[in-house]
Amino acid sequence: MRVVVLILSLMVLSACAGRPDLADEKLSQRDFDLEEFFDGHVVGYGQFQDRFGTVRRRFEVQVAGDWDGEVLTLTEDFVYEDASTERRVWTLTKTGAETWEGSAPGVIWQASGEERGDAFNWQYTIDLPVPDGTLRVSFDDWMWQVSEDRVLNRAYMDKYGVEVGEVIIWFEKRG
Repeated sequence: MRVVVLILSLMVLSACAGRPDLADEKLSQRDFDLEEFFDGHVVGYGQFQDRFGTVRRRFEVQVAGDWDGEVLTLTEDFVYEDASTERRVWTLTKTGAETWEGSAPGVIWQASGEERGDAFNWQYTIDLPVPDGTLRVSFDDWMWQVSEDRVLNRAYMDKYGVEVGEVIIWFEKRG
């Protein structure tokens, strides 16, 4: 019984943790234009931290973006500190003035996102490759355009509604 109470308490506490919201007050007059920022070459530097704040993995990602007026294709090439690599190719379609849908290998159903002011929120469930198979997690992925050529990305990872960690990435537009 104590274990059940402990698990329920942890779930309630994790649900109380603050996360951004598209209705939050804006800190700039900038409008994040996802297709403009990611069209071309972008480099990202990031890390994964577990739910206790321990950094578990660092990486660099080279992003080749192509906006054809309807579809934004992002080819992401990750290189991790241990020299392992991973490629993910996203296909994003603009569905409204500020809304997007997308897919990539491993993504379950459709990813969906919305731009508002200098922020972009992207939500999806994905099977991530891990050494002994895959791990299905849900992402609540936030991006803020902090300058013309820089975006800060913070993605919260949940499994069964409990936060398991987060990914932080600093993107820089190169061309």
